[in-house]
Amino acid sequence: MAVKSVALVAHDNKKKELVDWVAENRTRFTALTLYATGTTGRLLGEHLKRDDIRCLLSGPLGGDQQIGAKIAEGEIDLLVFFWDPLEPQPHDPDIKALLRIAALWNIPVACNRATAEFILTSAYMTDDHHQAKRPDFNAYTGRNVSS
Repeated sequence: MAVKSVALVAHDNKKKELVDWVAENRTRFTALTLYATGTTGRLLGEHLKRDDIRCLLSGPLGGDQQIGAKIAEGEIDLLVFFWDPLEPQPHDPDIKALLRIAALWNIPVACNRATAEFILTSAYMTDDHHQAKRPDFNAYTGRNVSS
């Protein structure tokens, strides 16, 4: 049985909303492997009484990039990123890079509660055989480049 992995990220003004949403759906998250950026992961662990959340660095300290690396390595099946569209972020380039890498590797992204609900309740989340199709970049990586 293939266990799906979910990365959970939230800006400061959205952390409570994400923690509340995960708590309301705790039974759905029981069978999932959870990754989270630093503070979000700590808050989730405290509220859910789970010590198996794989906490990475805080987003502005490199956690967004760590999640992106895990996506590129095929370790993440879903990115739930509750970002705050009303608050400028000092690490905006990291955020854009994370969203870009998720799109590049065909990973579903939920940026708000409504989208997260649709994805979490999708039949694909519990289908042991469904894996998102990873793009083949062999033509790109094997291209001729003048040196």
